[in-house]
Amino acid sequence: MDLIEERPFRFRIDPHEGMRVPGVVFASRELLADAERSLDQVVRVATLPGIVTASYAMPDIHWGYGFPIGGVAATDVARGGVVSPGGVGFDISCGVRLLAADCDEAALRPVLLDVMDGLDRAIPRGAGPGGVWRLDGDRELERLLRGGSRFAVERGHGEERDLLRCEDGGAVAEADVTQVGERARQRGLGQVGSLGSANHFLELQRVAAVYDEPAAAAFGIAAGQVCVMIHCGSRGLGHQICTDHVRLMDRAMARYGITVPDRQLACTPVESPEGRAYLGAMAAAANYGRANRQLLSDATRGVFRRAAGIRLSLVYDVSHNLAKIETHAVDGARRQLCVHRKGATRAFPPGHPELPEDIREFGQPVLIPGTLGTASYVLAGVEHGGAFASTCHGAGRTMSRHQAARTVTDGELRARLRRAGIAARPKSWRGLTEETPEAYKDVDAVVAASEGAGLCRRVARLVPLGVVKG
Repeated sequence: MDLIEERPFRFRIDPHEGMRVPGVVFASRELLADAERSLDQVVRVATLPGIVTASYAMPDIHWGYGFPIGGVAATDVARGGVVSPGGVGFDISCGVRLLAADCDEAALRPVLLDVMDGLDRAIPRGAGPGGVWRLDGDRELERLLRGGSRFAVERGHGEERDLLRCEDGGAVAEADVTQVGERARQRGLGQVGSLGSANHFLELQRVAAVYDEPAAAAFGIAAGQVCVMIHCGSRGLGHQICTDHVRLMDRAMARYGITVPDRQLACTPVESPEGRAYLGAMAAAANYGRANRQLLSDATRGVFRRAAGIRLSLVYDVSHNLAKIETHAVDGARRQLCVHRKGATRAFPPGHPELPEDIREFGQPVLIPGTLGTASYVLAGVEHGGAFASTCHGAGRTMSRHQAARTVTDGELRARLRRAGIAARPKSWRGLTEETPEAYKDVDAVVAASEGAGLCRRVARLVPLGVVKG
C-alpha cells in the first residue's frame, strides 16, 4: 500500500479499490510499524456510502472490528450517508473521567495504602456482574438509559457540577430504550457501577507536568496535584447492543443496495428504520456508560473521604467510542454528518457552544489514558484541528493479550510496579500482565504525533501512583 507523506505526521492513501475518499493517517513512521492490517481497514472504511472528506486514522491506530481502533469517518446524512455499528465498536461509550483531588502527592502518601485498600473493596471489577448499584427491575434500567449521569446524580450519587463537566451534560438526548433488546437489558441490570476487565482501570495519578497553565487552571488541575482517572464503558449491555444491531443491519443492507468489502462494516442509511434504531440504542448504551462512570466516581469519593478527608472534583468526562450527528463544513458548506469515532476522542475547539461556559475559551478537555505504569495526558481541542474535531484516545495496542501475558511474569510486573512506587490492586496479577506497557505503543509518541499533526495541544502529563484493575 502506498503511503504518501504529505507533511510531518500526516500520510495519505489515494483512492483505489472502490474508495470514495482518500485515507488520511496521522502518525509517525515509527508508530505505523506493523500497521498494514489496520491500514487495510482504513481503505475499506473509505468505501462506505455517503462518506465525506476522508477515512481518518489516529496515531494510536490498531486493528479492530470493521473499523480500525483509532478510526474516524463521517457520512452525509442528507445524501444517503450510513451508520455502521463497527464504527463505534462493542464497548459503546467507553470513555474516560478525570477527578482532581484537593491535595498533592505529599499529603496523599501517608494514607495511600489505606485509600488503595478501600478502593480494592469498593470498586467492583472483572468480567461478570456485580456493580455498585443493583437496579430495581426494567423500569429503573430504562430511566437510567434515558438519564445517564443525571439519573445517578438525582439519586444522590454525585453533585450538579458533575453534569456541567460531562460531555452532553451527562446524557445523550436521543436514547430510544425500545431498541434495547431483552438480552442487553438482562446483562445491564447487574453491571452498572462496575469497572469491567481488559484495559479498563481506575488509577490514582500525580500531575507531573503542566504545559498550558491557563487551561490547566480552568480545568481544575495544577502541578503536583493528585487526580483519579477512570476508564470504562457500557459493559455487557453495550456489547449486546452492538451484536444485535450488526446482525439486523447485515440482513437489511441488500434492501438499500449496499454492499461492503467486509461484513463487519454492516451499515444502513442513517435515516433508515435500522439506522435510527441503532442510533437510539447506541445513545441508551452511552447513557449507561456515563452513569457507570458516575457511580464509580461516587464510590471513589467515598473512599477518599473516609480514608483521608480528601475531596474530589470532576475535571471532565468524555467518550471515545461513539457516533454523533454533528454539523461540520464540507467543501465550504455546513452539512449534517454522522461522525463515527472509534478509539478516537471528540476535541471541540475553543469557543464551541457545546462546551461548558467556564472552560469554553480553552477548548474541550481530552483525556488520554496511558499504559500501566507509564503516563496519561490531558489535552485540549484546537482551532481547525481537522478530522471533524477528533484526536487520539490512548496508546494503542501492539500485542494481543495472550502475547502480552507471555512477555512478562506476574512476579516481574509486581516487582516493576513496586520499584516505581505504584500501588496495584488487580483482581488477578496474571490478568494484569495482559496490560504490560510492552503491549502498547509509546503514549508520549502518540500524543506528540497528535499535537504535531495539529489535532490537539498538550495541557498536562500525569503519572501513576496506584492502579485498580479488573
